[in-house]
Amino acid sequence: MIPREILKKIRQIELRTNRVVTETLAGAYHSVFKGQGMNFDEVREYQAGDDVRAIDWNVTARMNHPFIKKFVEERELTLMLVVDVSGSGLFGSRGQSKRELAAEIASVLAFSAIRNNDKVGLLLYTDDVEKYIPPRKGRGHVLRVIREVLFYEPRRRGTDLVKALEFMGRVLPHKAICAVISDFLTNAALDPDGTAHRDVSLLPRATQTALRMANRRHDVVAVQVSDYYELQLPALGRLVLEDAETGEVLEINTGNPTRRAAFALRQERNQETLARQLRGAGVDTIQLRTDQPYGAALGRFFQSREKRRLRG
Repeated sequence: MIPREILKKIRQIELRTNRVVTETLAGAYHSVFKGQGMNFDEVREYQAGDDVRAIDWNVTARMNHPFIKKFVEERELTLMLVVDVSGSGLFGSRGQSKRELAAEIASVLAFSAIRNNDKVGLLLYTDDVEKYIPPRKGRGHVLRVIREVLFYEPRRRGTDLVKALEFMGRVLPHKAICAVISDFLTNAALDPDGTAHRDVSLLPRATQTALRMANRRHDVVAVQVSDYYELQLPALGRLVLEDAETGEVLEINTGNPTRRAAFALRQERNQETLARQLRGAGVDTIQLRTDQPYGAALGRFFQSREKRRLRG
């Protein structure tokens, strides 16, 4: 029996995200994520403006006037949610953790998918593959996916996206939409003066290669979830921080405005580098934060993809 408080939390997310799907993303998912081909539907009489390449010459010869073949999109797709449940996802400074935001984004995408009669699967990963739920349809299945993203207790704390993508390549025989939801933090660390001494949000070369290879077979979208205080240090004086993934403990001084400015600049550059690396792997990116509404950002993403599709 699922505890009542868990059911309540899942229901709240369902209500919030269904509103986003209805008001912001209605039709966008269907137009942006296309099926894998076209199926023959019927023949009909040729009309002015029809593509002459679609003429069915056999039927035309029998009927003594032109007919064309009509095709419909092979619609059914699979949406695979690849969600990072490593230790850093538990962080949140503005009333919502990155893990909770990840669950909401997963919910928005999943409900958009089942409205289009697509299947939804889930892969949870840390520095190992933690859980895999094969793709299925239906509201009940999506609610289970949301529950797992929110409440699954991982065995490990680190992060290794390469293993997750390699596993996905083995279990998905056909092209799928692959939404990787992660903070994409790799070696987050600070010097005692509050500046980063190791690159944060920079993808290792092996991860870039794995993303590039996955995107050749699937349609990969990177959804980065971050928190305000990962980008801007709070002015709280001396703090003792523990890395949620490595256990490293460090005391830093956040009282110096020059150091806070240096940290903010470094993180801004890291965000730009991450976006550039993902583009280099051919992967579209959505950058979201726990302190900002995500509906508009998702809407802009779908609009930009639709414009690119129409141009291409």
